[in-house]
Amino acid sequence: MAFGGVEWLVVIVAIVLLLFGAKKIPEFARNLGKAKMEFRRGELLVEREMKEEERIARERETKAGAETERNSKDTDLQKAARDLGIDPAGKTDAELKELIKEKVSSP
Repeated sequence: MAFGGVEWLVVIVAIVLLLFGAKKIPEFARNLGKAKMEFRRGELLVEREMKEEERIARERETKAGAETERNSKDTDLQKAARDLGIDPAGKTDAELKELIKEKVSSP
C-alpha cells in the first residue's frame, strides 16, 4: 500500500513526537527559525559586500579611464608642441600651452 502526501506527513509528525517528545518540538521549531534568520542575515551581508566590491571596482575603472583620458590629452598637447618645433621635455602643460600660443600667433 502506497502512502500519499498527507499520510507521510502524519507518519513523520508521529515519529518526531516519539523521538523528541511534545515539549521539545516548540523549542526545536524556534531554533530552526533562528537558524533560518541567521542564514538569511549572512546571505544579505554577503550580497551587500559583493555590491560594495562591485561599486569600488566600477569607481576604479572610472578613475582609470579618466586618468587614461587625461594622459592622452597630455600626449596630444606634447605632440602638438613637437609638431610646432617646441621641445616638451620638462615643461608643464601651462608652459606648453603658452609656448604653443606664442608660436601660433607669431608670424
